[in-house]
Amino acid sequence: MAMDIRRMLVLVEVARAGSLTAAAERLNYTVSAVSQQIGQLEDEAGQPLVERRPRGVTLTESGQAVVRHAEQIERAVRAAHEELGEISGLRRGTLRLGTIPTVTESFLSEAIAAFREHHPQIDLRVHSAARSDIGHLLASREIDLAITWTREEEESSEAAGARTELIRRDPSILLVPAGHPLAGRRSVRMEELRHEPWIIRTSSNVLALLQDACEAAGFSPVVSFEARSYQEAQAMVAVGMGIALVPQLSLYSLREDIAVITAISPRPPARRIVLARRRSERLSPAGTAMGTILLETGRAWKAERG
Repeated sequence: MAMDIRRMLVLVEVARAGSLTAAAERLNYTVSAVSQQIGQLEDEAGQPLVERRPRGVTLTESGQAVVRHAEQIERAVRAAHEELGEISGLRRGTLRLGTIPTVTESFLSEAIAAFREHHPQIDLRVHSAARSDIGHLLASREIDLAITWTREEEESSEAAGARTELIRRDPSILLVPAGHPLAGRRSVRMEELRHEPWIIRTSSNVLALLQDACEAAGFSPVVSFEARSYQEAQAMVAVGMGIALVPQLSLYSLREDIAVITAISPRPPARRIVLARRRSERLSPAGTAMGTILLETGRAWKAERG
């Protein structure tokens, strides 16, 4: 029969106090309750653990062995409580954050600076990945929290196994060369872009956004260049390879030889920048703190630059 850990710890108090009566006072038990606990522990051990004497009790050799092991358990429990206190107090812990490149290049640095200022003892690790990889990293527990994006029509259909919270809407905007006939315009209709060549960032998800916008205007886009980054896309727009529909967050650094048109009708699809975590799991205190900072920073960044 396994020995009950709580009864083992009662025996530790008896050994320290030297009597059942003194141990009962320390534990706020009755003497009878302490005696019953010791008796049951002896039944579980299969041998006597204490010798009762007129002026207290002494431990048998078996009792001394049980107390040694019980004290190790007591120290382990105390250490666990101390470590949990440090984690809950954000004095210790690791947080693994996943993010998409456009967030890394825009407001994430501000969020990280704020987090480190308030919680310098947390080991923060950041993994930048494509949207298609973020979900896998979250599901496989390689990251604890993620910033990713969904299409607007996915607002009520969260990814399986993940719970999301909106940080900000990231509208699509049009980039044209500085010398383009549309460069001086404040607004444009998608129908006017029917014969334009397009530059996209290499991603089936990004291409789908462009196709939706063009098909709503009655034509299919002709892609002239597939860029690996939005900065590469800007370079190709600048030399006249085509025009590009890009998310507003990608304009953290804008070339001088490019013009931006923000008023597009009908309004093209926008991305929803969201904070994602595993469904039905509580975030660690560090994750909760970072989530709050990301929500606040992302929304403020939009207010300042959007």
